[in-house]
Amino acid sequence: MKLSRPRTGRVIAGVCAAVARRFGWNVTVVRLLTVLSVFIPGPQVIIYIVLWILIPQDNIPQDSIPQGS
Repeated sequence: MKLSRPRTGRVIAGVCAAVARRFGWNVTVVRLLTVLSVFIPGPQVIIYIVLWILIPQDNIPQDSIPQGS
């Protein structure tokens, strides 16, 4: 599965959900590890923001696009 941020089931930007879905991990564990990593010195917040920018969102399903008249 490709790496993309889901449009549903995300808390902030969907980065943790995208990583968990891509590698088949539990999203709660990924979120917990992300929060805990903030307490370790390093560029975790900057990496999160960069991933937020770089990882694309899921495509909009065609059946959810409203049809104009």
